[in-house]
Amino acid sequence: MPFARLATATTPTCHIGLGLAAVGRPGYINLGRDDDLGADRSVDALRARTHELLDAAYAQGVRYFDVARSYGRSEEFLAQWLAANPGIDDVVIGSKWGYTYTADWSTDAERHEVKDHTLVTYERQRAESDALLGDRLDLYQIHSLTPDSPALTDKELHARLAEAAAQGLTIGFSTSGPRQADTVRAALAVTVDGEPLFRTVQSTYNILEHSAEPALAEAHDAGLTVIVKEGMANGRLADPNAPEALKSIAAEEGLGCDAVALAWILRRPWVGVVLSGAATLTQLSSNLHAPAVDLDADRMTRLATLTEEPREYWERRGQLPWH
Repeated sequence: MPFARLATATTPTCHIGLGLAAVGRPGYINLGRDDDLGADRSVDALRARTHELLDAAYAQGVRYFDVARSYGRSEEFLAQWLAANPGIDDVVIGSKWGYTYTADWSTDAERHEVKDHTLVTYERQRAESDALLGDRLDLYQIHSLTPDSPALTDKELHARLAEAAAQGLTIGFSTSGPRQADTVRAALAVTVDGEPLFRTVQSTYNILEHSAEPALAEAHDAGLTVIVKEGMANGRLADPNAPEALKSIAAEEGLGCDAVALAWILRRPWVGVVLSGAATLTQLSSNLHAPAVDLDADRMTRLATLTEEPREYWERRGQLPWH
């Protein structure tokens, strides 16, 4: 498992990774992107921004970087950064397949990505990822599994994924939607020749939506590395959009709402990595203060009042516009 590399890290930020969903393409559903990115969202501008974030994250102890085929040119930007820093060999690189980016570098596209979990898409996108990342790719994840995904039952696909695993690639999956727990448990049951197929799971988990917690704890107990995404709820838990209870605790700590929200996740013993989705150096620096946040029982109780019903949460997420 490539995540064994992170086990030797001793920095406070070793359990925080950097995801490039917000900076690998000009449009995304995170709140506040107009302020974060400004008017210049050219390929060159976002490439430069991505490389600045990678430089800063690595310098501050971050060792996991997360991209996807559907995150615009995120794999390309990351590959270029790795090529420019050949001495960096202690990072873990994860990507995802299953969505195709279709916006053609536009924020006004009718559809920004198209989902397809078939073997044909896996083979095409695996070749695309390999062409960019080559042997630097450590983890390849099925992107946004749901209980009805054919990837959970496609035996031919499972066999091909197992072949990749036998060649040294770690195979994982990410989840989305109000039935994440069902998806995690279904994926844990997938085996090839009697051996579990998946070694990592990446799920949405945050103060507002944490219904997948029991299943994620089960995944951890089964030996999977758990990666948490959308810890900031696509900007809903960051200033100025954060709920008052979160703002109050952040003010008491003298830190950002984002640091408190990520600290809440890091308290879970089953969490391997929580992703920062920072789009600016200021956001990244604030996110990386999460290990310093003191969340006592009183503060945890106050944050518990913010929980939403899963369907309510996902319905609201589905209504967020692409900025």
